[in-house]
Amino acid sequence: MSFTLTLLATAGSKRVRLMQAARAHLRLPPAQVLEWRDWLARPALLGDALSQPGLLKIEPPGDDPAAHRLLLDAGRRLQGRAPLRTPEHGELLAMDAWFAGFSSAMTDLAAQLAALPHVRVFNAPPDITCMTDKLACQRHLAARGVPVPRLLGPVHGYAHLQELLRGHALDRVYLKSRYGSSASGVVAYRRNKTGRQQVTTSASLLCANGETRLLNSKRLSRYENEHDIAALVDTLAAQHLYAEAWLNKPRCGDSHYDLRVVTLGGRPAHRVARIGDQMMTNLHLDNRRGDAGGLLSEADMLALEATATLAARAFPSSHVTGLDLVVRHGQARVLEANAFGDLLPGLLWQGADTYAAQLAQPPHFTHHA
Repeated sequence: MSFTLTLLATAGSKRVRLMQAARAHLRLPPAQVLEWRDWLARPALLGDALSQPGLLKIEPPGDDPAAHRLLLDAGRRLQGRAPLRTPEHGELLAMDAWFAGFSSAMTDLAAQLAALPHVRVFNAPPDITCMTDKLACQRHLAARGVPVPRLLGPVHGYAHLQELLRGHALDRVYLKSRYGSSASGVVAYRRNKTGRQQVTTSASLLCANGETRLLNSKRLSRYENEHDIAALVDTLAAQHLYAEAWLNKPRCGDSHYDLRVVTLGGRPAHRVARIGDQMMTNLHLDNRRGDAGGLLSEADMLALEATATLAARAFPSSHVTGLDLVVRHGQARVLEANAFGDLLPGLLWQGADTYAAQLAQPPHFTHHA
């Protein structure tokens, strides 16, 4: 386990603190941290940081508003758009422009790493890009035989959503931002036989001075007015939105749950049930953890293991993935694959948390494509 580790990350973030704590516990020297904002401004810093053989772990840039701003500006320039205002904390603004900047940064990073064959990476940049585009990721998994919810494809606006519902004879769908993290920009849409509509979402709708804005919130919002629902869908669609058929989650008492599974080296390791009173069970929404083994039958556990293995192997250049799954009646479907899905403080697998487990079982591959 004695190897040099560099983190492309935000210094002081929870992810960095947990990795440094794991290294200290194992009596390893601290990881070197290269700040996202510094690398974006001066790409040559990567070569300086990785001059010796070692490992690179790419963490998300989202903890740093300055890095977010740099990526947003790079993306809007690539798209030929006018300058964008700085988003408020938690605001869902121009996520498509942010992803354009992020994708370009990952392409540049991959090119730099190709000239550094002595460096091993936890997750290769192209895989990270794919998993950050949720629709592309689901299509990637489906093409490799991984069970996923039925995809309806991009949603271009509220009117287009109604066309999709009619065309697929559906009254319940999940709408998801292509580039949103966690539950940001996720909408559970339902309508009854009389045409009455209802959506539940983590996005709070703010309409003022002729402008519609969305703020990500831990408290779920419910909208039933068609004007509000249309404004919500249109604003998300302008930043790229897609739909998938509604998939019922299994119940635990009066609550719903799904599962987060962290894979290491292509095999499922840490797993936890995410239990909530509403249909969105992400842990950052103050939902609670549960023991996956205590909720799943033997057939369900076998399905979890097999499907998680198949999904992890769809990304052979990624050592660590976080998978969200729904497992019912001996069948499992992957809701999402997350290149940064290992942030589960205190969750143990064979006595080690997600960070100590990665240090004990580091990646062996050196390719970056």
